[in-house]
Amino acid sequence: MQIDILTIFPEMFEGPLTESILKRAQEKGIVEIKVHDIRDWAEGKHKQVDDKPFGGGGGMVMMVEPIHKALKELTNKKTGVKPHIIITTAKGKTYVQSKAKELAKLEHLIIICGHYEGIDQRVLDNLVDEQISIGNYVLTGGEIPAMVIVDSVTRLIPGVVGNEQTPQNDSFYEDDKTIQYPIYTRPAEYDHNGKSLKVPEVLLSGNHKEIEKWREINSR
Repeated sequence: MQIDILTIFPEMFEGPLTESILKRAQEKGIVEIKVHDIRDWAEGKHKQVDDKPFGGGGGMVMMVEPIHKALKELTNKKTGVKPHIIITTAKGKTYVQSKAKELAKLEHLIIICGHYEGIDQRVLDNLVDEQISIGNYVLTGGEIPAMVIVDSVTRLIPGVVGNEQTPQNDSFYEDDKTIQYPIYTRPAEYDHNGKSLKVPEVLLSGNHKEIEKWREINSR
């Protein structure tokens, strides 16, 4: 899978994309993640990517031209594969696990990170396939939401997580609602300020049928 990220702050991705599971997925060649500075497609001495909004108002607005040029170049590099283009914005549809599962099946994903007061509406109306929000709150930019999307999508790609059953046991995997059952590990009994905290007996029984029944009951 190819993931291209368009941002005006590429340095923000250096840590999250170069550690843990995301790092190993790239080293294995399962996913290729590239971060691009939108300013590379901007014009003029100062490589301007934002301007004042028509009609007045506070803040600055991301311009359509640099984004359009970037998308044309990134799209043309992928012969025969039409990329799915996302923009991260508070106006978007709330992100859920079923959307991550859907995106994990794609060959090429492009994520545009919104910033400033917003993005020229012509980008939203004409250049992207969908708008995504990670929640009903406002961040300083779309870089963190882009990281969330990349992380949640990548771990669902076959071969990324060692045990492919692991994502299927996660919260929200089945229906975007169900929370995973409680999990425990050693020791089976732990003293907390004089109180004995014990693992449920059924999990120590070795009876897999009863364990599965307990897990189902305790998922919510």
